[in-house]
Amino acid sequence: MSKVVLVTGGSGLVGSAIKDFVENKGGRAEGEEWVFLSSKDGDLKDRPAVDAIFEKYKPTHVIHLAAKVGGLFANMKQKVEFYRENIAMNDNVMECSRIYKVDKLVSYLSTCIFPDNTTFPIDETMLHNGPPHSSNEGYAYAKRMVDTMNRAYKEEYGCNFTSIIPTNIYGPSDNFSIENGHVIPGLIHKCFIAKRDGTPFTIWGSGTPLRQFMYSLDLAELTVWVMREYHSADPIIISVDEEAEVSIKDVALAVVKAMKFEGEVVFDTDKADGQFKKTASNAKLRGMRPDFQFVGIEEGLQKAVDWFVANYETCRK
Repeated sequence: MSKVVLVTGGSGLVGSAIKDFVENKGGRAEGEEWVFLSSKDGDLKDRPAVDAIFEKYKPTHVIHLAAKVGGLFANMKQKVEFYRENIAMNDNVMECSRIYKVDKLVSYLSTCIFPDNTTFPIDETMLHNGPPHSSNEGYAYAKRMVDTMNRAYKEEYGCNFTSIIPTNIYGPSDNFSIENGHVIPGLIHKCFIAKRDGTPFTIWGSGTPLRQFMYSLDLAELTVWVMREYHSADPIIISVDEEAEVSIKDVALAVVKAMKFEGEVVFDTDKADGQFKKTASNAKLRGMRPDFQFVGIEEGLQKAVDWFVANYETCRK
């Protein structure tokens, strides 16, 4: 029986990594056809468009990565749009997955949707234990509903729907925008400019906050594993181990090394640091994949830097 795996948001950071894993790293199983959608293939907020996509490809498996995402300020300004657009996309994908009898739907959540007041490390059972931070509550509640509905679809219709909660991801095909991107791609772009222009490399904040960073190809491999082997409606956190948590300062200095930057490095302590830590527990993952080897931060950063330098003209920035 041939399988058709449909990946929404297939051109982004994670979608590109899954495509690379499947096409170039031996990740494709026999009898699998993979379809990577981008926004050009149809508006997932529009039910008839989603119906048409499912009718065209008749997927047996769906990995749902597409979402309306943005930085802190966008989330604060557009709570209604972040809520409504994500709710619409998720509802259309889930309901079509039910109607077309999809064998497995894997959706993506985020660690930023957890309760604002929480103890660390966070784990999968704590998702609904209190309100999220008010700055992104529109996005957070829309994403939390995916977890609620995964269980509801299982109870009422017997659907095999689940979700992944990843920690911080970096790698090729990221958005390297300094203003709107995430920490690592922003640092890589800044360091590139500092090297090119002979100016200091300035990092916002003290560099003391700690984060768990995961190379995108590791997440891709584990996402495909979840699709094939993890059959529970309850979410699973995909993250490097707690011991692999690193400071922003260590990351910045590793970027300096990978970029072979020899200029001045400045930490602008007038800028805010953000949350000190957001440690997540990967105990559930480790219980099932105790031997999985994550790419180390220095090796992963070297790959990301090399990709950015090679694709500087055409990448998102």
